[in-house]
Amino acid sequence: MLSDSAISDSIIDHPVLNDCWNKIGVMGDRSCGELKTVIHCHDCPVFAAVGDSLLERIPPHNYVEEWINVLAETPVDEETQSNEAVIKTASAISVMIFRLGNEQLALSAKILQEVTHPCVIQPLPHRSNSLFLGLVNIRGETLLCASLHHLLNLEATEEKENSSNKAVNAQRMMVAGHQDDKWVFPVDEVYGIYRFHHQELRDVPVVITKAAEAYTQGIINWQDAKVNYLDSELLFYTLNHKIL
Repeated sequence: MLSDSAISDSIIDHPVLNDCWNKIGVMGDRSCGELKTVIHCHDCPVFAAVGDSLLERIPPHNYVEEWINVLAETPVDEETQSNEAVIKTASAISVMIFRLGNEQLALSAKILQEVTHPCVIQPLPHRSNSLFLGLVNIRGETLLCASLHHLLNLEATEEKENSSNKAVNAQRMMVAGHQDDKWVFPVDEVYGIYRFHHQELRDVPVVITKAAEAYTQGIINWQDAKVNYLDSELLFYTLNHKIL
């Protein structure tokens, strides 16, 4: 007979899901009445809620501790060894590195919700401008879309200058934030997650001449390039006060 802990782990490993998309959705008989509105199950709030429940479920016993030990004992490769960064889980900072124009930037991975392909931006009459681009539907959730390119006052590349809509030419969209305070940012390129020791973070130059540096809390050396590690709290504070 299974113990209580074994039964609990079994429930965690095999959660009961409402996989209606396999029955009445696009992968079923398509009898769901919501399809007339959302077109595809991927854009349905039910599908998104099930995905959230999988990510938010309680991890099995000792799962977190085991992965901490695995990551702490991971061998250091040549690239990591060259900058003398032996990264331990407890003291590491994880960031998402991306590109806007000619600038490489980074945001804390803790606030990163999703990276997706460009979506249609619906402008709002008398509200949308160079900073606030409009509304975006991400998996059935309507989110505010803002231009970091404009907020940080970055120099436009030749491709951007020749475009009448910067957001349309974006290669990716990043969803970032906490709980209900989430924003969508069109970006030119996403490189992925990078982990570094907090002692590697370099101070911002004393002379601040650009808005990008005003929002920078430190400089990261990544692949022989300097990356501005953005202050996400200041960033979201500014967006909420300028737009909302």
